[in-house]
Amino acid sequence: MAEAIPRYALYGEGPLEFWAQAPGGFAHIETIAERSALHDWEIGVHRHDHFVQVLLVEEGQAEVTLEGVATGLGAPGRVIVPAAAVHGFRFRQGTRGFVLTLSTDFSTRAAGAADPLIAMLARGGIAPLSPSAATRALWLAREMLGLQQEWQQQDPLFLALAESLVRTLGRDEGVAGAGAGASAITADQRLARFRQLVELHYRQHRELDFYAGALGLTRRTLSRLTAARLGCSPQELIHRRLALEAQRLLRYTNATATQVAAELGFEDPSYFSRFYLRMTGRRPGEERG
Repeated sequence: MAEAIPRYALYGEGPLEFWAQAPGGFAHIETIAERSALHDWEIGVHRHDHFVQVLLVEEGQAEVTLEGVATGLGAPGRVIVPAAAVHGFRFRQGTRGFVLTLSTDFSTRAAGAADPLIAMLARGGIAPLSPSAATRALWLAREMLGLQQEWQQQDPLFLALAESLVRTLGRDEGVAGAGAGASAITADQRLARFRQLVELHYRQHRELDFYAGALGLTRRTLSRLTAARLGCSPQELIHRRLALEAQRLLRYTNATATQVAAELGFEDPSYFSRFYLRMTGRRPGEERG
């Protein structure tokens, strides 16, 4: 598909071949200026299919575009960009801070499904930082930058510092997690696994029996789980993911509605248009405006 949304590991660079072999996840850190100053302090819209990014603004100002919504962020502040989210940055010249890139398997460092680390990496978002959290997070970022200049392979200390940094941001936000009972953890584990399965298979238009069977559940139990935790049906969750991807392709590429339909596994472009209208309230052609 022509002019697709650019996909990178690190912005402007090709894929990282070695990250998959790194035990406990891959992590990389650099200053904001290191890359953005080369691009007139603007990082164009792109996505990282297998990486999460954490941006720390220490001094200056950033305009963050996340899934088509532009938000201003002053210092101290942070942005967490989930894997595959379409995003871009425009910085005031001279802005100081750090960009931490983590492979999605970094979440395997979590102690369990209820660990706030998983929620932080999966949910993302933009928020100011309290003075205490900013002090700790920026100290960790500087320590990581120093270690990175010396490493040959992934350093366990470097990865531990990366984990501490994300957890610092989570505590600052007050992410819930402690005190969950065993039944809640089981439900969260299944829901997290369902989301993973949707991410892997949403283009294939799998039946609900496929997802329920993979989770060891009945369709009825899966429906109860998503209704209780997400306020929607399993099919609605799948359709939302399809609609989100369609919106990304329509807004950020030159693909026609017919091409997007084919890309996302719709055999009938007319059905895709009706689906998109139902999910978003807009026709595919209206995203061009």
